[in-house]
Amino acid sequence: KEITMEITLNLGFILLIQSILMGNINLNETVLYVSTNGSDNWSGGLAEPNSGKSDGPFATLLRARDEIRKLKADGELKGKVTVYVRDGIYELSEMLKLDEKDSGTDDYPVVYRAYKNEKPTIIGGKKISDFTVYKDKILKADVRKQGFENVYFRQLFCNGKRMNLARYPNFDHNNPYGGGWAYADGKSVPIYAEVPGEDNHTLQYKEQDARNWSRPEEGEVFVFPRHNWWNNIVRIKSIDRENRIVTLVNDCSYPIRPTDRYYFQNLFEELDAPCEWYLDKETWTLYFMPPDDVDPAKMTVHAPTMRTILELNGTENVIFQGFTFECCEGTAIILNNTKNCLIAGNVIRNVGDYRGSGVNVDGGSKNGVVGNDIYEIGSHGVSIRGGDRITLTPAENYADNNYIHHVGVFYKQGVGIALDGCGNRASHNLIHDGPRMGIMFGGNNLIIEYNHIRHMNLETADTGAVYTGGRDWISSRGTVIRYNYFHDILGYGQEEGKWVSPHYAWGVYLDDNAGGIDVIGNILARCIRGLVHLHNGRDNLIENNVLINGRLQQVEYNGWTNKHPYWQSHLGTMVEGYESVKDQSAWKNMRNMDIHPNNAVLPDGLIMTGNVFRRNIVYYTDPQAKLMSLRTVPFSHNDWDSNLYWHQGLPLHIPLKDVPENEEWEAWQKMGKDQHSIVADPLFVDPKNDDYHLQADSPASKIGFQPIPIDKIGLYKSEFRVSWPIIEAEGAREKPLVSDQ
Repeated sequence: KEITMEITLNLGFILLIQSILMGNINLNETVLYVSTNGSDNWSGGLAEPNSGKSDGPFATLLRARDEIRKLKADGELKGKVTVYVRDGIYELSEMLKLDEKDSGTDDYPVVYRAYKNEKPTIIGGKKISDFTVYKDKILKADVRKQGFENVYFRQLFCNGKRMNLARYPNFDHNNPYGGGWAYADGKSVPIYAEVPGEDNHTLQYKEQDARNWSRPEEGEVFVFPRHNWWNNIVRIKSIDRENRIVTLVNDCSYPIRPTDRYYFQNLFEELDAPCEWYLDKETWTLYFMPPDDVDPAKMTVHAPTMRTILELNGTENVIFQGFTFECCEGTAIILNNTKNCLIAGNVIRNVGDYRGSGVNVDGGSKNGVVGNDIYEIGSHGVSIRGGDRITLTPAENYADNNYIHHVGVFYKQGVGIALDGCGNRASHNLIHDGPRMGIMFGGNNLIIEYNHIRHMNLETADTGAVYTGGRDWISSRGTVIRYNYFHDILGYGQEEGKWVSPHYAWGVYLDDNAGGIDVIGNILARCIRGLVHLHNGRDNLIENNVLINGRLQQVEYNGWTNKHPYWQSHLGTMVEGYESVKDQSAWKNMRNMDIHPNNAVLPDGLIMTGNVFRRNIVYYTDPQAKLMSLRTVPFSHNDWDSNLYWHQGLPLHIPLKDVPENEEWEAWQKMGKDQHSIVADPLFVDPKNDDYHLQADSPASKIGFQPIPIDKIGLYKSEFRVSWPIIEAEGAREKPLVSDQ
């Protein structure tokens, strides 16, 4: 028996040594555990409680964080630290906050991650229970007794889905974008027409939309004012019932004009439909009508108690992986001036209000938001900033391989990814179903590559798949947009007093003097206004792209003159921007930065110069569509050449002054444009089914076109990808937007 035991011990020791040598066990690694059946009085060193219930995992991530701090202070950490979090729901009592004390090192990061294949959920709120019947299908609960006294929460979640504040008109589940609106009374006014005496804080409602509320001052107006670029949510101050005028507490972004769409919310009398709720903050009673398909006896209801779930400040080399983060009022995860931190392989959902996003990376360097599923977000899915634009020092922060959809729930300027600063990247993301752009960017030397963006701009107009502006002259110079697939960018707005979609949207939108941007190797398809738009853009390179079926035109250039109000109003800002960098050595190689804004106006008053459009394939089928629309453009200061155009054998329509339509192409070439371009079928493999690979005998080779790495675009399988294969969520592709007006 003793011999057998000795052999067993020796064998165990040998296997232990082998595991250490093979790297399977690191004696310097510290491992802690957190579980819903743990205790913060235990050591945290066991994955589950021992048989005597005297030791086991911690109960909270806060306790695990504090234990790591203690071990570091005692000098006991010499290697990697991993905190494994077991399956279950963790309701935080306070925000999980990390700082410099919680950092790892380049070689040994601190990792918080899900245990094996388990799925822990971190909740920035509390569960609400003990519902009783109020009347009919409306339930009520005393939330004061459940820890919510003086917590005026603005969101409610039932079985993992966001519910609607009681509203009029009711939310239309079958037509979520085009339905469920009231429209301001009066005769429609053109968006760009100025109206003397307008204010930004009154709304006139129609007679049929008159309502009676006991506490109108609690109510809010959710409205898209005038330009339909974004919305406002503003509390009601007073109601003049005789004149049907609602006065708001604060100004909206623009005047609320006749036919602008809106609804009222947060009013108890409007609680009349499934999924609606109202919190009476005088009695702290929650009133709630559950969805029809939910059994009230089995439902799980949560409300947020905090704005942010996880915040890292000055932290380095920390990873969070494998969690679900949900239920908070503001931005779920914030990284402030961190370095080498990673938010990877998580689900981030049901978070954010008008100013609250999924993940916000602000400053620092080399931080990544990678492989996450991010959806049902109040504002932006991901916001990335950092770097020094003056010295062009890159931050190298990045958002990669994320599946982002149904963003901008409350803030309709909310986008999939907001990319800013210097030297940051958005790559390999799939983005769809949002009210505005897929990616909004502003900064320098940004990289936007291998993204798949579709069915965006569902609630706003004058927008694109990707968008930037250049009112400071230096934005977004040095940025590269390459190898992306942008399609079905819709837009929604008014035409002749009716709300319609698609409407007024492009693919790549370089607005307001944006310059020095490379748009290379992208596929753009089915955008109503056009596939590429340069609004007085300058020094941009549009090269080696595939442009498919812009409905009105394929490419649009709209220039300014020195008399244009935008040029006059922004010249001071442009001069300031230019002079802030003109003496910086890093800017010397930036394209055409030798031109001062004061010297940019040509003798004839035109401004838009330095753009190059070459080696692109342009393919479109609508007989009425134009090839290009060019307004206020100095042709001699912009280049078009070596492109492949195909309009199914129909004429190429480029409106030129005093030139008949059937002679436009010939006149265009006589002007010295597209001298080496070809008019021929590019021979795609299957354009009807969006296969834009080129057949072997495509004439595209004659213009020097380089094959686009189509198969690399979009999401990819990775250890950090939270879900694979991807099952895409239902949205506007499956249920197209229909206006209810």
